Amino acid sequence: MPYVEGSDGAELYIKEWGDGPAVVLLHGWPLNADSWDDQAYAIANAGFRVIAYDRRGFGRSEQAWDGYDYDTLADDLAAVIEATEADNPVLIGFSMGGGEVARFLTRFPGQARAAVLVASVVPYLLQDGTNPDGAPEAVFDEIKAGILEDRPKFLAGFMKSFYGAGLISSPVSAEVIDWSTSLALQAGLKGTLDCVDAFAKTDFRPDLASFTVPTLIIHGTADKTVPIDISGRAAARAIPGSQLIEYDGAPHGLLATHKDKVTADLLTFLRGLDAA
Repeated sequence: MPYVEGSDGAELYIKEWGDGPAVVLLHGWPLNADSWDDQAYAIANAGFRVIAYDRRGFGRSEQAWDGYDYDTLADDLAAVIEATEADNPVLIGFSMGGGEVARFLTRFPGQARAAVLVASVVPYLLQDGTNPDGAPEAVFDEIKAGILEDRPKFLAGFMKSFYGAGLISSPVSAEVIDWSTSLALQAGLKGTLDCVDAFAKTDFRPDLASFTVPTLIIHGTADKTVPIDISGRAAARAIPGSQLIEYDGAPHGLLATHKDKVTADLLTFLRGLDAA
């Protein structure tokens, strides 16, 4: 079953590995489900059923014209869970995917076992009168302008910052950066642009009350894409009983730069759910 229908019939490409308790992985912008492969492989080998899918407009999923708001994206997640019969899954969202986890918990209460936010955009990125430490809207306007002017060039540069690559040293190989850029270029232009507005301007602070399940938060202290102070640390303060693990000096692209540590921390959390 490589495809399932999303909430409005949009075709979503899914990957299912392993058997056992269900774990659903939500990828970041502007990548696809393959960005989770290292963790998915290890989690499946550890006795879990891993489901990852390409967000609408990205990877191998349908390049729908609309539906890039978080209500629709959360409904897509619900459709994937229903179609795969992944009852009571653990939801793990990276970056933009953390927003889908948050909105799903609000729209579908009691239908997830636990939640993990990895370098997540939750609770709110945009600077406004209620969020003075957020990023100015001009930052996101510049992202969209760069994509419209020369998408391959913009994304190649974005991925270097994503992984904390500098002129002298880099925590990942040039090939990882090239591969990530190629994943990003599989996405449709409309979805790529619309999702910038979605993850930048959606206020998830009202959704934080829906985190009534065990919650793990993982974030790098040197994340320049989604700074930890306005995201991981803010979410941890607002979600009672959540566990925050900070990766000292780590950039945004933790799934590659710190893949072994991310995998180990996720497995510790997942196994702890059974022991609790």
